[in-house]
Amino acid sequence: MRSLSSIFLALFCSTLSASPLAIPVDSSWHLQLDGTLQTPDRQVYDIDLYDTPTSTITNLKAQGRIVICYFSAGTWEDWREDASQYPDAAKGKALDDWAGERWLDIRRQDVRNLLAKRLDLAVSKGCDGVDPDNVDGYNNDNGLNLTKGEELSFTRWMAKHAHLRNLSVGLKNAIELLPYVADDYDFAVNESCYKYKECDAYKTLRSQGKPVFIAEYRSYNASLCTQAAASGYNLQFFKTSLKAVGEPCK
Repeated sequence: MRSLSSIFLALFCSTLSASPLAIPVDSSWHLQLDGTLQTPDRQVYDIDLYDTPTSTITNLKAQGRIVICYFSAGTWEDWREDASQYPDAAKGKALDDWAGERWLDIRRQDVRNLLAKRLDLAVSKGCDGVDPDNVDGYNNDNGLNLTKGEELSFTRWMAKHAHLRNLSVGLKNAIELLPYVADDYDFAVNESCYKYKECDAYKTLRSQGKPVFIAEYRSYNASLCTQAAASGYNLQFFKTSLKAVGEPCK
């Protein structure tokens, strides 16, 4: 009979030898962060970590879907189940357009420990990867005096700890950080880079064979679809509520 220590060692070595799931660059995708989950025939689902039951994730994966779990990494949200665990000293200014949400001091070790638990939750629920949002606090009026260097340190920390758990990890917006962290991330999720004329920044990721998922909050635009296709980006058009199914390029 094998000893418990030998079993644990085997499990540990197996974990080290595993690697995050590679997401195909041409994957169709569904992004929904609010409301009853819609189930279009898409390969990748980007859905809320907390609001999505484990059973839903299990069922999606049984259908061959890749499940990316969304959470806010750079802000505190007063409605989350772990909200009371964040110290007041770690909370910065409120976000202008999002009630109950404040910038988070991502330099603090106690904050990073709590975010690591979110990664653990993603593993326990069966997520294939994570979509950590709001990693551009330094570029906003955050009330914490965050710097670009500190945000870079944090985004690298996030990628490292996601990978230690065999989770794929996407860079959410934060285009200014991309030249420094492209090697650390497996895909990107962007909101409105065509609106702000920033999409060319993702050529670095595409040259590495990594997918780029772009959400534009506007009506369908065939011209933008032509541009996205030429760049190898996966573009979709959404309503800002993110309750419904987006309209992908045809």
